[in-house]
Amino acid sequence: MKYVLLGNLSPEWAGKHSERIGKAKAKLDNLGIKVESIHYTQGYYDFVDIVDAPNQGAMLAFSVWYASQGLGRIQSMPAFDGKTFEAAIKDAAS
Repeated sequence: MKYVLLGNLSPEWAGKHSERIGKAKAKLDNLGIKVESIHYTQGYYDFVDIVDAPNQGAMLAFSVWYASQGLGRIQSMPAFDGKTFEAAIKDAAS
């Protein structure tokens, strides 16, 4: 399942990019989550990532872990491809 992660960095970790990424990557690997892309943004969120997680529990575990490490906060949203969306439209209409 793909997820969009909207994240904010904590002030303590904002300047420790390499160390933060290393810690996060190790935990993602441990949970079987693959990072597809990372984008740094201006505005309310500091970054937007696209990941592929094996299940909802893995994504929830990463979000909880990220916050518990003091790295910042993540809002995760499931992301659906066009084919899945079209099937949902058909199911909603029947």
